[in-house]
Amino acid sequence: MARLTKRVVEAAEVRASEYFIWCDELPGFGVRIYPSGRRGYLVQYRSSGRSRRAKIGLHGRLTVDQARKEAMALLGQVATGSDPAEERATRRASLTVRELCERYLAAAEKGLILGKGGDPKKTSTLVTDRSRITRHIVPLLGSRKVADLTLADVTRFMRDVSGGKTALVEKTDRLRGKSIVVGGKGAAARTVGLLGGILSFAVSEGVIPSNPAQGVRRPADGTRTARLTPATYRQLGRALEEAGAEGENPAALACLWFLALTGCRKGEGEGLVWGEVDEAGQALRLRDSKEGVSVRPLGRAACDALPARPSSGGFVFAGRQAGTRYGGLPGAWERIARRAGLGEEVTLHTLRHSFASTAADLNYSDATVGAMLGHASGTMTGRYIHHLDEVLVAAADRVSGEIWRQMTGDEAAPTSVLE
Repeated sequence: MARLTKRVVEAAEVRASEYFIWCDELPGFGVRIYPSGRRGYLVQYRSSGRSRRAKIGLHGRLTVDQARKEAMALLGQVATGSDPAEERATRRASLTVRELCERYLAAAEKGLILGKGGDPKKTSTLVTDRSRITRHIVPLLGSRKVADLTLADVTRFMRDVSGGKTALVEKTDRLRGKSIVVGGKGAAARTVGLLGGILSFAVSEGVIPSNPAQGVRRPADGTRTARLTPATYRQLGRALEEAGAEGENPAALACLWFLALTGCRKGEGEGLVWGEVDEAGQALRLRDSKEGVSVRPLGRAACDALPARPSSGGFVFAGRQAGTRYGGLPGAWERIARRAGLGEEVTLHTLRHSFASTAADLNYSDATVGAMLGHASGTMTGRYIHHLDEVLVAAADRVSGEIWRQMTGDEAAPTSVLE
């Protein structure tokens, strides 16, 4: 018996079997030390002549003081004749998938659901998660009891999304705006992945004993294999030149050149600010890419193709209103791709894939290509890297220069794609 404190909980030895440490200051409040090293807070009490236990939460997710306050609240319910453990069991048995999703999103917004690298999910990821929950999970499974879900239910859900059962077109709040949900194999694979994460959360919360999504064979995630060839690169280059002559937004043109010459993701280009562009060091120092903080080499052709740097900084590809970024890239890409005669399989992401393929054509290794693209296995973070390896910068120079040559037919590096 001891007063539970952070020091007492963290100093508790790990044994071959679980055991409890009880608080002498608040009878019934304790911590369970698991053989795995986890530490879980709980309360023990008597109700209707039976000894009962109610879990509070794991140490690390809760502080000792937070757990003690919850324990006091639970013991207060017991004093008034309630049975918290029984009430929780009843709630768990009746919890619907819709309610579980709401709990999951609430926990994620508090930073309690971890994504890549053990970091809380990003706001952009949560927007996507919420959309998949709203568009696919809730319409098909929302009213089902979580405790009743089976592997067969999740497999059927996947097939329904893949077959387009949740497809719809609806108006949005924007002028002439509409939301198009198409379903398909890619949507099914990604949404089942999210559903599996939500059900893992349910397991960790004690709602269900195991995850019914485990073992579901997901379809291939719509991986695109299209790439630009020297001929289609030239078609794209001509289309960009013609669009510029006919008054296409300069920010759109500059951003498309940037994506083609760097292999950056669409969102990385749209959100790029001048503070992340190190022209002298030929580097991009992205503060918040898909893989977190990322430092990447910037080829000379890509540097020379950037718009003129304004004294005020801000977004590299700026919108018409001061302080905003350009937001019409998808529409501009559709117009220019159509002008270039590129098929529907060629998307903005094809520019990234084509950059990687061109680098591979030049015999660069997977590790080098990964570092240039900012892949998780090749990403270098700003906390450790200040000056990029000269060999890596030279590789980016060569790849961006080759793409520039294919797009323009010009052996010389660009002075500005907007001139």
